[in-house]
Amino acid sequence: MVQLVGILNVTPDSFSDGGLFNNAHEAVRHAIKLLSDGASLLDVGAESTRPGAIELSDDEEWERLEPVLRKLIPIYPGKISLDSYHPRTFKKAFKIGSVIINDVTGLNNPQMVEVVCKLNARVIISHLPNIPLQEAHRTHPVNQVKQVKDELLNKVRLLEHCGLSRQNIILDPGIGFGKTMELNTELLKFAEQVSEFDVMIGYSRKRFLGEHRMDLKPNIEAGRVAIAHGAKYLRVHDVAGHAKALLQLQ
Repeated sequence: MVQLVGILNVTPDSFSDGGLFNNAHEAVRHAIKLLSDGASLLDVGAESTRPGAIELSDDEEWERLEPVLRKLIPIYPGKISLDSYHPRTFKKAFKIGSVIINDVTGLNNPQMVEVVCKLNARVIISHLPNIPLQEAHRTHPVNQVKQVKDELLNKVRLLEHCGLSRQNIILDPGIGFGKTMELNTELLKFAEQVSEFDVMIGYSRKRFLGEHRMDLKPNIEAGRVAIAHGAKYLRVHDVAGHAKALLQLQ
């Protein structure tokens, strides 16, 4: 059964919903709506990863996240993934309760590998070539599925070496980060490359979907492709629209 991962951006500057949920009250209210609309997980982030976004310190990030996480984690245990690349942020979050670690920089920071292993956490490994996040928007050095697969599996081996179970690992090919437009489209099918793992595909409202990427239709079509090729999780903004369309695909 494919699961929907609802995107909750606690930011003023995310590309499609910046400023809508950047206070704790609105964020929690939207989180409840996403779950009632059909999300199985909530992916909560406080720093925009859009091109040109301003990077946050971990203290600034935590200032945005803490009031939201203190509300959501106790109410929805096991249903919160935290979209961050700051090791200290995850350590603080785990003092509230268990969360899924979703590192958009793909555990390129060795300290993140240490945190995942020490906490024995569930983790989403998102592929990013070993370059700064904003540089990945300006350049597109990755044009082959094989590179994405090989680099993700290298990270898996690091985690398995420290004792983390494969059942705790979800792979994400990192659509939109350092990839050519052609590869982004091809990566909708990535799950078939690593069938022994659960795969999350995050395509929602991204530029490779074309000029109408904010409309539901191209997003649903991308979801159909991902599901047909074995994806277990779809990370999306419009949970209600996807849930309605996906009833025909299960």
